[in-house]
Amino acid sequence: MRFNHLVMLCLGLSGLSSTVLAADAELIERGKYLATAADCVACHTTPGGKPFAGGVEFKLPFGSLFSPNITPDDETGIGSWSDDDFVSALHSGVGKDGKHYYPAFPYTSYTLMPEDEVLAIKAYLSSLEPVKQAPPENTLSFPFNQRWGMFFWNLLFLDEGRYEPDPQQSAEWNRGAYLVKGPGHCAECHTPRNMFQALDSGQPLAGNLVQGWQAYNISADETYGIGAWSEAELISYMSQGHAAGKGVAAGPMAEVVEMSLQHLQQSDLAAIATYLLSTEPQAQGIARPDKQPDGMPAERNLGVKVFADACASCHSWDGTGNQTPIATLMGLKTVNDPEATNLLGILLTGHSESGQPVDQHMPRFAEGYSDPELAAVSSFVLQHFGQSGASVSAEDVAAKRGNTGH
Repeated sequence: MRFNHLVMLCLGLSGLSSTVLAADAELIERGKYLATAADCVACHTTPGGKPFAGGVEFKLPFGSLFSPNITPDDETGIGSWSDDDFVSALHSGVGKDGKHYYPAFPYTSYTLMPEDEVLAIKAYLSSLEPVKQAPPENTLSFPFNQRWGMFFWNLLFLDEGRYEPDPQQSAEWNRGAYLVKGPGHCAECHTPRNMFQALDSGQPLAGNLVQGWQAYNISADETYGIGAWSEAELISYMSQGHAAGKGVAAGPMAEVVEMSLQHLQQSDLAAIATYLLSTEPQAQGIARPDKQPDGMPAERNLGVKVFADACASCHSWDGTGNQTPIATLMGLKTVNDPEATNLLGILLTGHSESGQPVDQHMPRFAEGYSDPELAAVSSFVLQHFGQSGASVSAEDVAAKRGNTGH
C-alpha cells in the first residue's frame, strides 16, 4: 500500500514538473518575442560579436556611450540581478546597486510595459548562454559623465507609468499605440530631442538625425510623414524593408526591420500601421517629392556617367525600378534631402543585410569610386529625381566617409 502511494506521489511530482517546465518554456518564448519587438539585440550586439554581450557605441554631441552586457553572466552581465533590479532598470532607468542609466537606453518608453512583460524578457535573457565581456568605458565629457545628474533629468523628463488603453479607440489601435510607444520605442529615433537630450513632446514622430542617418518623419502628415501610405505599404515596409515608391529601409532602420519588425506577427504589424496612420500630422522634415523625372539627360557630365555605369542597370532614368520595383527612386525622401544624408550613407555602406532577397541588395561604392565621383552622382540623383536642387561636394563625401568608416 505504501509502495502504491509512493508511486502515485512520484507520478504526481513528475506531472507537476512537466507542467512547470512547460510554463517556463512558454514564459521564455513570450520574453523572446517581446525582446524582439523591443529590438534589444540591435543595441546590445556589436558587428560580429556575440548576441546581447554589449559594447555598441552610441555617439553623442558630448562623447560616446557603450551599451552594457545583458547576457546572464554574473560578473559582466545581469546574471546576479534580481527581478526588482531588472524592473527598476526598464521602468525607472535605475539598475542594480542604484546605477542610473542614460536615456540612450529607452527606459522612458519601456516604462509603459507591464511588469509581467518586463519579467518575461528577463526570463528569456536568463535562458541565454552567459558571455563574460565588459563594455568599453564611456567617454562622456563633464558634466555629462556624472550619472547622479540623471536623478534630476528623470524628475523633469521621465513620465513613469504603464500604458493605459484609450477606451475611445479600438483594441487594434491600442495594441499599435502600445507597441509604438512602449517596446518598439519608435519615438526614441523618430522624434527630435531638446537641448537636454529628452524627446521634444511638441514634435512627436517628426523625424530626427540618428547616428548619421535621417530617421524620417513617421507621423500621419501626407507630405512629410507617412500619411499618404496605405496600411499594406506600411506592413510591406516593416516586414520586408521596402514599399515601392515610398521607402527602402537602410542604415539603422534596415537593422530594425531585419532584427525586429519582420519577426512580428502580421496582426501586430497591422496594429502598428493603424496607429501610425492616426497620429497627429507633423508638417516638417524632408518632403516626399512628386517630381516625374525625364529619361536619360542629354548632358553627359560626370554624375550622369557614373549613374549610367553603376546605377542604371537597377535604377531606371525615369525613377522606376529596372528589374524590380524595390529599386524605384521616384518618390523617395532619400533623393529629396538637400543634405543627402541617407543617400551618401547607402552609397558608401551598401544595403546587403543577411537573408535579404537578391533584388534588395545594394552594393557599396566606397572602394570603387572616388569622393568627386560619388559627389557627382549624388548631385545628379538629387537634381534628377528630387526637387531640392541641391549639390554634394567631394568634401561632403569625405566627411561622410570618415563618419561611416568607409
